[in-house]
Amino acid sequence: MRPASILAGLFLVALTLRPQIVGIGPLLPEMQDDLDTTHAVVGLLGTIPVLCMGLFAPPAAFLGARVGTRAAITWSLVLIGVFGLGRAVVPSAALVVLLTWPVGAGMGLAGALVPVAVKEHFPVRPAGPTGLYTTGIQVGSAVSAAVAVPLAAWYGGWRASLAVFSLATLVLTAVWLVLTRNDPAHERPSGRPPRLPWRSRVAWLLVVLFALMASTYYGINAWLPDSYAERGWSTAAAGSLLAVLNFVAIPASFVVPWLSDRFGTRRAWLVGMATTFVVGVAGVVLVPAAAYAWVVGLGIASGGMFALVLTVPLDLEDEPGRVGALVGMMLGLGYTIGAISPVVLGAVRDLTGSFTASLWLLVGFSALLVGSVAALPSRPASRQTTGG
Repeated sequence: MRPASILAGLFLVALTLRPQIVGIGPLLPEMQDDLDTTHAVVGLLGTIPVLCMGLFAPPAAFLGARVGTRAAITWSLVLIGVFGLGRAVVPSAALVVLLTWPVGAGMGLAGALVPVAVKEHFPVRPAGPTGLYTTGIQVGSAVSAAVAVPLAAWYGGWRASLAVFSLATLVLTAVWLVLTRNDPAHERPSGRPPRLPWRSRVAWLLVVLFALMASTYYGINAWLPDSYAERGWSTAAAGSLLAVLNFVAIPASFVVPWLSDRFGTRRAWLVGMATTFVVGVAGVVLVPAAAYAWVVGLGIASGGMFALVLTVPLDLEDEPGRVGALVGMMLGLGYTIGAISPVVLGAVRDLTGSFTASLWLLVGFSALLVGSVAALPSRPASRQTTGG
């Protein structure tokens, strides 16, 4: 298969993996009112997909080995699109929450399978394709955050926005199939897939790092607009903060990994991105009027750090199966731990009556993130260090 086709296909897959989370952030106040529920319950709409990205990352490697990476990614996108449409039409909060589970399952499977596809097709220089893939995630996040409120205003509410996101996913799935139609037929491996690297110190550091990053990022995406609406901003203006954050993350997700290959170490760049998270969230609490300056910093941190963290397993392992095992452990435990962030932050808001305490919790998460990345080795460890 031509490299350009697989790169284009992976970029389109990446576009589908965040709108069902990030795109609903600006819609949460309307959804809460329409469904007549609490901050904690609508917080589940951000928590469940992140939890599923953890629960379904480890079995993704086994699914890919059984049916092939291409087929496994395809079925994952179908889950997102079909159940996303269902979520847009069901009448109650309970059913919206229930249908969020298969949507999240599709995200979890696809998110863990794409790094394996990168390693299969680009074994020598995976950083560039990884940067392109993470750029696709950021584009999908930015576009969905930007258009969620206008779509709801034009077409009659939050349900229209979710329906558009889901239909777009199904269209992109069809294009993915066309672009990858010449992928070689899958051959099941004769042996067992590699085990998760439970005894690897570096793997556990990656788990902690990813958990803190996920807690910070998804907490911001779930509640930043609502925190500014609470300060008197309009829904559209508050939602624009997420749009700016995610648009800034687009170039950062490609440029920062590129720079990390040429200047300094991965650890130094990770420490820099984590420190930028601390400054950005603390700024939102202490000087909220400078909101756009803080979200620019948060966009650089989220885009750059996410791409760097996904590149580390590709540095550590040479064989796609072992990449899948390391990525499965990192994403599986990291997302599962990070999944509680939106619902915890929403519950803290319900208990305290404002988002101030919730935002300070995010400052704490990002401060711990600085410490976790500082503990990583300055250069990637050898492949044998991650064996399990």
